[in-house]
Amino acid sequence: MAKKDYDNSSISMLKGADRVRKRPGVIFGSDDLEGCIHGFFEILSNSTDEARTGHGDRIEVIRYMDGSIQVTDYGRGVPMDWNEAEQRYNWELCFSELYAGSKYSDSTYDYSLGLNGLGAAATQYASEWFDVTSVRDGYEYKMHFEKGDPASELGKRKVRGRPTGTVQRWKPDTEVFTEIDIPLNRFQEILKQQAIVNTGITYSLYDEETKETFEFLYPEGILGYVNELAQDEAMTTPFLFSGEGRGRDRADKEEYSVKADIAFCFSNMTQEIKYFHNSSHLEHGGSPDKAVKNAMVAAFDKEIKTRGKYTAKEAKLTFGDIQDSLILVTNSFSTQTSYENQTKKAINNKFIQEFLTDLIKNNMQIWFIEHKPDADKIIDQVLINKRSREQSETQRITVKKKLMEKTDVTNKVKKFVDCRSKDPEKRELFICEGDSALGSLLTARDPEYQALMPIRGKILNIQKASLQSVFGSDIIMDLIRVMGCGIEVRGKKLPKDIPQFDESRLKFNKVIITADMDVDGSHIVCLVTTMIYKLCPQLIERGYLYYAMTPLFEITDRTGKKPETLYAFSDAERDRMIEGKDPKKITIQRSKGLGENDAEMMAKFITPGTRRFIRITSAEAEEMEKWFDLFMGNEVAPRKQYIEAHGHEFMNDLDIS
Repeated sequence: MAKKDYDNSSISMLKGADRVRKRPGVIFGSDDLEGCIHGFFEILSNSTDEARTGHGDRIEVIRYMDGSIQVTDYGRGVPMDWNEAEQRYNWELCFSELYAGSKYSDSTYDYSLGLNGLGAAATQYASEWFDVTSVRDGYEYKMHFEKGDPASELGKRKVRGRPTGTVQRWKPDTEVFTEIDIPLNRFQEILKQQAIVNTGITYSLYDEETKETFEFLYPEGILGYVNELAQDEAMTTPFLFSGEGRGRDRADKEEYSVKADIAFCFSNMTQEIKYFHNSSHLEHGGSPDKAVKNAMVAAFDKEIKTRGKYTAKEAKLTFGDIQDSLILVTNSFSTQTSYENQTKKAINNKFIQEFLTDLIKNNMQIWFIEHKPDADKIIDQVLINKRSREQSETQRITVKKKLMEKTDVTNKVKKFVDCRSKDPEKRELFICEGDSALGSLLTARDPEYQALMPIRGKILNIQKASLQSVFGSDIIMDLIRVMGCGIEVRGKKLPKDIPQFDESRLKFNKVIITADMDVDGSHIVCLVTTMIYKLCPQLIERGYLYYAMTPLFEITDRTGKKPETLYAFSDAERDRMIEGKDPKKITIQRSKGLGENDAEMMAKFITPGTRRFIRITSAEAEEMEKWFDLFMGNEVAPRKQYIEAHGHEFMNDLDIS
């Protein structure tokens, strides 16, 4: 079917509820669970704004099993009756009209989270149904909406002795959001944050599913929260300072008010920085984040220079050196706020940044003077952080240089023997134990597609080692470089200058560990497997890692016309091979080490058709991690307990003569 031409009739406009229902991401940031949660936060914010102005000190939330949510406050009640100035009912303006509300001037709410007159109406538009009950002026008002449209007349009746306030219950619509089942922990997280930054307001949560009630109240606000984060492990006593100011973002812009509380302490056990503005958690920071970074670096740098703590030609510290030991929470409010978007995860007011920067710098200078013992301790710790970082950065540069170098003819990893083929689909890498094994494999291998990488001595036990130690190991770095695929350490963010894991850069189709069938060989297999599991787990998950079985026994059989040499890879296989044969014509000996095998024998163990490879898998990654921790980790006691309990099961496997 032919496409319609783009002409004057192509332009259309969304109207009413469709402005939100068909484009929820514009208001809520997305149409997934996060968008649905933001709708809840919009309604909660309106109740919080009421309580902050002194109208009520308790907000109650109910999480229902059908996915609906209820928010109750004890404020003045939402105006619902006729608005003479607008010639419309207020319920229409509040719940069915975008950009309508009471927050376009400073007169009603000094410091408001809701600014744009969007939240209540947008959440109502995005609901399967939405009920609001408002009690004010001696009346109870009720309205019911379905899929963004009013589905009832305004109910109004006189009431006596009933406290004012608003009850809003709604069910997010699955036609708008892809997911609406908000987990209990997300409600708890949001209400706890609101209690932290709104001192004196109690937030109550009842969960219909578990029949549990949770209450959140922080009488000391962010100072109490910093105490909670630090527990008893802080290096300094939590400290709070505050300030207020007025200013403009630009000379031709309107002046507005700002106030802020900032609480902090220092700890080597916990690091946390959080920014709140007008009760909203600024996940991406913006102006407060820039202010904290600039002010803290300036204050510490000045103090370190004043005390003569820098060494000659030492570089200036960075915010990361301070952040490594910092717990800090800012809680700011302004009568005008420029959010990056409706989801309110960052602000970009220039004056707020300037105000917070000056507030922090001035108060940190006072703190350095009035808390000298704490300040001495923290300055020393920050310098330790700085110098450790600089040492690590130097090492990272070295690591990056190693990993990014090409292993060509003129620049080889020590003793690495490459193959001729450049096709990763054909190439195989044999990781072998020592020079003697290398010699035997060198003669036995197919140089067209089989490459060799000898391990010089015992490889580092990466389960016990720090990343700094790992990056300092030539053996490990050479092996990673030879494989070419980079590094991935799950649960840790690697520096940007370390090549990140990329399967497409892997230079081999198989990575094969070869070692003797003795205790030392088994230990090497375990160490190499642990190393690859920790640094390149996807090599195991995607089936690239193998273990080359080498025989446990060499059996010479002289029962035929010509003596025949057989190889058994287990006790059971040995027994099957000699079953029914004349013991006088059978000689059994433990297999020699790889380095003692001749080329013909070694070729049988690495050539397709006669070789036996075991693919190392991690179908149950958590199970593998558990065993690595038990046998290769730092904790000795669990390993000892396991050996005491299960050691007898392995007595037959011991190589004792």
